[in-house]
Amino acid sequence: MMAGVVAILLILASVSAPLIAPSNPLDLASFNLADSEIPPVWAEGGDKRFLLGTDNQGRDMLSAILYGARVSILIGGGAVLLAALIGVCLGLLAGYLGGRTDAVIMRIGDIILSFPTILLALLVAGMARAVFPEAGNPRYVPFVLISAIAIHDWVQYARTVRAAAMVEGAKDYVKAARVIGLPPLRIMFRHILPNVMSPVLVIATINLAGAVLTEATLSFLGVGMPPTYPSLGTLIRIGNEFVFSGIWWIALFPALALVILVLAVNVIGDWLRDRFNPKLRVRQ
Repeated sequence: MMAGVVAILLILASVSAPLIAPSNPLDLASFNLADSEIPPVWAEGGDKRFLLGTDNQGRDMLSAILYGARVSILIGGGAVLLAALIGVCLGLLAGYLGGRTDAVIMRIGDIILSFPTILLALLVAGMARAVFPEAGNPRYVPFVLISAIAIHDWVQYARTVRAAAMVEGAKDYVKAARVIGLPPLRIMFRHILPNVMSPVLVIATINLAGAVLTEATLSFLGVGMPPTYPSLGTLIRIGNEFVFSGIWWIALFPALALVILVLAVNVIGDWLRDRFNPKLRVRQ
């Protein structure tokens, strides 16, 4: 319950960033270079206008974190939705049709899983920027990151749904639907899909934290959001350059926000996994 409250508060704060943030870090006119590298308000040299201090560009850190968390959550959530959509559809096809369809889909998944998540995401992001010059534009970077993360994560959904669809396909209600002549797509999406969604919900919750971390890693490596359009990973990358010069707050506060968000989502995912596990419910 505590993790749920923390996650909801962080998501609401990030979504409503334009309303509650002291300033707009995307507006160049809202900050001044003369206010750069001001420490938090409780530290020596702090300014009451900037609760968590400012970065090297004079942006208010609290505002940058709120806007950056919104970008990270949107990219992570979009990647989870896209991966779940692809994985569920392919998993249903593989589990229901079987044969060559199952073999082809699963072998493609095996090939994708042979690449580490970050390496594959870097490869996809690099290819997108090489093929589409506009892919580096802040307006299109989120879509590139969502696609890069989803290309690796859909396999887990497909494997889970495939196994569940194979079990459901052998039950009497599916056999009855075949006998009365229902088309395969209707059987898969109208009858089998509702019975395999519980594990998909658990995987999606757990993968949300992983997607947010992947986005932060890509931005930290310099292939994510540009410094002028902050995300949590971008803020940490900027702050990392000033840690050893004593300007610790630029990296610390975005890192804390990222850790708290990921921890809260992981705890919720663990709870959902235990909640939907019938063996654990019987044991308890």
